[in-house]
This record gives sequence, C-alpha cells and structure tokens, in this order.
Amino acid sequence: MKKLLTGNEAIALGAYEAGVHYAAAYPGTPSTEILENIAPYKEITAEWAPNEKVAVESAIGACFAGARTLTAMKHVGLNVAADPFFSIGYTGVNGGMVLVSADDPGLHSSQNEQDNRYYARMAKVAMVEPSNSQECKDMVKTALEISEKYDTLVMIRMTTRVCHSKSIVETGERTEVPIREYKKDAQKYLIAPAVAKQLHIKVEQRLKELEKFSNETELNFIEWNDKKIGVVSAGVAYQYAREVFGDSASYLKIGFSFPLPMEKIKKFAEEVETLYVVEELEPFMEEQIRAAGINCIGKDKIPNTWELNPDIVEETLFGTKRETIDYDKTVAVGRPPTLCAGCPHRAFYYELSKRKNVMITGDIGCYTLGGAEPLNAMDTVICMGASVSMAHGAKKMFEKANVEKRLVATIGDSTFFHSGMTSLLDVVYNKSNTITCILDNRITAMTGHQENQGTGFTLQGETAKITDIEKVVSALGIDHIKTVNPLNNAEMKAALDWAFALDEPSVIISRYPCALKKYSEADIEEFGPISGVCEVDHEKCIGCKKCVSTGCPAIYFNKSIKKSNINKVQCVGCKLCMQVCPVKAISKVGDK
Repeated sequence: MKKLLTGNEAIALGAYEAGVHYAAAYPGTPSTEILENIAPYKEITAEWAPNEKVAVESAIGACFAGARTLTAMKHVGLNVAADPFFSIGYTGVNGGMVLVSADDPGLHSSQNEQDNRYYARMAKVAMVEPSNSQECKDMVKTALEISEKYDTLVMIRMTTRVCHSKSIVETGERTEVPIREYKKDAQKYLIAPAVAKQLHIKVEQRLKELEKFSNETELNFIEWNDKKIGVVSAGVAYQYAREVFGDSASYLKIGFSFPLPMEKIKKFAEEVETLYVVEELEPFMEEQIRAAGINCIGKDKIPNTWELNPDIVEETLFGTKRETIDYDKTVAVGRPPTLCAGCPHRAFYYELSKRKNVMITGDIGCYTLGGAEPLNAMDTVICMGASVSMAHGAKKMFEKANVEKRLVATIGDSTFFHSGMTSLLDVVYNKSNTITCILDNRITAMTGHQENQGTGFTLQGETAKITDIEKVVSALGIDHIKTVNPLNNAEMKAALDWAFALDEPSVIISRYPCALKKYSEADIEEFGPISGVCEVDHEKCIGCKKCVSTGCPAIYFNKSIKKSNINKVQCVGCKLCMQVCPVKAISKVGDK
C-alpha cells in the first residue's frame, strides 16, 4: 500500500513499523507532528514531556529498560536536551534509541539556524539524514538496527523541508520486537568519572567501527552519470542538486552522515574532474572532506545563511538565474505575523504597553508577537524560559546602577512548565523585585494546540491531573499572586497597578483560552461558550482609531468614510475594542 506522507508522518509510521515501544517529545516546529502521528498507535506509549531534556531522559530510561525508543525535537530543543544527549553518547543503549533533530534553515519558526549535525559529531553518536518521506520511514528502522548493533544512540537529522514536504511512501506491517532484558551494569550505565574514563575508550573504538560501516552501507551510494562533475550531498540538499545538475553529474548520496564514509568519498573524488559539496547549511561535510586532503567546491560559493533551494544552488555555482514572473514590488502589501483576532495575549499586552519606564523581557510562543507593532510591548526574546531569568538579572543591575526601572517578564503556560519554574525559583531565592506574567491560554498554542501539564489531557487523549499554576507559583515562594481575565480591561489594569506598586516579586496569571482553541467542558464551565461578534455604529464612531491601535486583524479603518469597521468573519467577540472605544461606538451582537 502506498501513501502520500510528510516526512514527519513517515517518521511516525517508521516508528510503528519498526516496533518502537516508547516515544516522548516536547512540541516544537518543525518536529511537532512526529509525536502527534505516533500517538494514535496504541502499541506505542507516546507522551508530551514538559521539556526536551525530560523527553530524552525518559526515552533513555525506557531504552535502558530494554525498549525501542524514539524522541523528537526541533533543533534548539536539543540545546535543552544536550546534557543527557552527550551522556548517552558514552553509555550506549540497551534497546535501540533514535533522536530526531528537526533543523530549521530559513528560520520559519525559530530564533536561529544552527546546524545540529555538529551535535552528532560532538556527542560521538551515529547520524543518518533522509531526503524524502520514504527514506524517513525506512531510516527509522535502519537507525534502530544500527543503534542495537553498535550500542549507540542514532540521530536522525531532518530539516523543515523534509519534515513538511510530502512524497510517496510504501507502507508495511509492524514488526513486534521484544523488550530486551535489563541487566544491572554499573560499568555501563553509572557514568561516574572513573566509569566514564573507560567508556570514552569504548566510544572511540565504536566510532572506528561505525566509520567502517559508513563506507560499506547502502545508505551511502553512488549514482554514476557524466564524470566531469561529482556531487557529494545529503538530505534535501541532494534533491536540489539533482534538480540543478540532472544527469550531467555523478552523485555520492550520503544517507549515513556521521561518521562520514571518507574512503568512499576519496574514491569517488578520484573518478570525477570537479567535486562539489552541496549541503545545508554549514560546511559539516566539506570541512571533513577538505581536512582529508580532498579538493572540493562548497561554501566558498554556496551560502550558509537561509534555506537553500535549486535556484540558489544554480545561481551560486553557475551564475545563471531562472526566469520568474516579475511584478511591481512597490505595490505588494507586507503581511507580518500578528496575534489572532480575539487572542487574550493582545488584551494583556495592550494594557502593558501603556506602562512607562519599564523593560519587558519576553519568551518563545505566540505572545512573542506582543513585541510587534502596534503593541511594541516586549524588549527581548532569547530562548525558552529566559524571560524570567533575564528580568531578574536586569533588575539586579539596574538597582546596582541606581536606575529606577520596573522589570516585567512575560511567559506562556507551556513555556513556564518547560523552563520557567526554575527561573522563578531564582527570583524568589535571590530576592528580585520583578513582575512575572504567566500568559495561560489553556493550551500549547504556537505549535498547533498540543496538550500540556495544565490542560487536563495527555497526548494520547487520557484525562490527566491538571497542574495548578497558582499553586506552583505559591510553592516556589511567591507571596503576591493574582489571576485575571485579560479580556476584562479594568481587571487587567488593576492587576498591573497592584504589581507595579509592590516592593517584592509578584506573579500575574493572565488566564483565558486561545481564540482558536476547541473548548473542553471545563473551559465552557469556567469561561462560558463562545458566541457573538462586535460591530461598529458609524453614527457614533469618531474615527479616532483607538480600536485599530489594539492591532486586532478583524478591525480595519475605512479611509473613504473615516470610520472603523469590523470583519465579522474574523471577529470572535472578545470585546477588547468595545472597552477601548471612548465613545461606546462598538457593541456586541449575536451573544447568547
């Protein structure tokens, strides 16, 4: 049977067919759909973890217990999980284990373009790179077999284009693999320094065996065509090279990319006149190939910034541009991302934006858009959980310099669970007078509405104990806590006034569901059903644009009549515009 699948869907299918027993992840684009598509397979225990480190550690525990395990994350997620990742590089495995790293060239939804192939090299673990959905599926099984044969974790390095592009996949049946027996072995699993010293020797020997395998495996294969040009490539970059060079070049397609098959590369290079290395993004292969004394052309022409495509490869290597349809770019309207109509974060940031002499540290999530126009209510974004820690550090130094400035940290519910709790503990322990605002929209919204520890449901749909943010914050030592409905403008203003007046750390929990969330029964009971839309009375409207200043995409200003209008298709009736209108020209209709 054949199916049209994305790379992420194919990884999930591969996990099922390969007999994976346990899978864990934290959602992060472009990797999110892997666990979402594993979840329906009841043969696999699939879980959302509070962060990537916990996901990897849980998978390692299951692996040591003898199970075949898989964990997946976006590239920056591996930064969070680096500690256990490097350690399992020494211990090896019991059951097979794969870690999917989904890199994001082009920064479609990320804060950097790091190339995680270097992680495999640093951690001294094996790595494979699929270039289409069929390979995604097949390489899960192959990676698990390599893992168990060579006693190593195997990284599957994906990129956004492989994760989200669709191609034909031939499906198969699940192979039931028995869970291996666990045997106590402190010299393998208990990596105290004395043990780690001996394990490092084994790791170096394992790398030699893996390099021998790399030169022999069919994962690395040659396609002979014209020998004037030879191309070494991997992942989606191989597809780009094939499109540009066609049959006018020969290819060494790298599927097992660490350790590299250097002997095979040397022999291939000897057979061609000019050798190109086409890879995305950093010169990971090129550096090693040049170090082996092999001349090649790579990043001296092909850029290491932003996502590659066939046009870029062709233009940088041959100086030729493909014809495209030209248009007047001066009339194209910019379409920056914005908070959705009815988003509770907009109401929160609208009120926060009025505060003066304040530094606002932000975090990773939908609410990052609070820093965009017209709200402009955020100064920094670095990484998951950083807002709370950064506010603490900045506040301490402003105090040291006798600078009167308030510090407000804004962080989402899922991000707070991910890495904000320890940061808030630091605020309490080191006595920092910061205001931490936890924006609880009742779901992990940015990555597509995944459940988390605060929603009451697991990844596989089972009911779960809800983590009460207010109780957690109190347990961490915060004495001043308020939970508010951000869509109530007066309530939101009063909460900020209260917090700004304090001389001790405080927490405001902004609690209201995402405008796109499918309400649970608990949501309906707490917040009421969604109904009605807002409309503008043009007789009353004075054209002041106060409603437009909220940045709601459902509101637009009609220049011909100098009045505001509301698109009823987009409006969800959140009533923020009603509250900011100075002449009460906006009302809600159709409310139940």
